Amino acid sequence: MMDELTYESAYAELDKIYQEINNEQVSVDLLAERVKRAAVLIQFCQSRLRATEDEINKILAGIPDQTNQ
Repeated sequence: MMDELTYESAYAELDKIYQEINNEQVSVDLLAERVKRAAVLIQFCQSRLRATEDEINKILAGIPDQTNQ
């Protein structure tokens, strides 16, 4: 399931979980399950952001510095 996940869909699901918990729409019986899912989604989003940052830094490192010309 994580293979099909995008950053945007993970973030949207996290927001939904947050809203449900914040509005007390999650029963106590499901609360731990929702928090566990949120933790997985947070880890996925953090990993995706780090990978994107690394990729951008590599791209920028390949651009010649034009400030001294």
